[in-house]
Amino acid sequence: MKAKDFLTKDECTRLIEAIDRAERETSGEIRIHIESHCEDDPKERALRTFRILNMSRTAERNGVLIYVASLSHKFAVIGDRGINAKVPAGFWKDVVAVIGENFSKGLYAEGLGEAVEMTGRKLKAYFPYSKDDVNELPNDISFNDDDAEDDAKV
Repeated sequence: MKAKDFLTKDECTRLIEAIDRAERETSGEIRIHIESHCEDDPKERALRTFRILNMSRTAERNGVLIYVASLSHKFAVIGDRGINAKVPAGFWKDVVAVIGENFSKGLYAEGLGEAVEMTGRKLKAYFPYSKDDVNELPNDISFNDDDAEDDAKV
């Protein structure tokens, strides 16, 4: 299944709405990226994708990427350096577990939605929302269907 076919249009809309809601509680920025294949370690690929998507362009370096390789059955959750400097080791462990539980049941959109909501709640403790908060990164889901190593598309 190609990355663009991993979620329905309605599921994408619901996930973007979940990102919007989560980001109303935190100054953190959350993105989802889906591609078909990942030949590498998913964390390493997620880090490269994080850079490709310019996710470090936030004032507090508090972006989070939820990365999924649909055909390779791999995923990862990574945060930028501002988050990693403040949170304890294993901070993303429960988010990864929620994704894994849902994915094992074929509940892809549900798993991503829960992960987004949980990420927003977790970030709120370290990066609370303020009145002058600006949405620094797009909330759209990005896709890479052609499996070009560095060609992330929205």
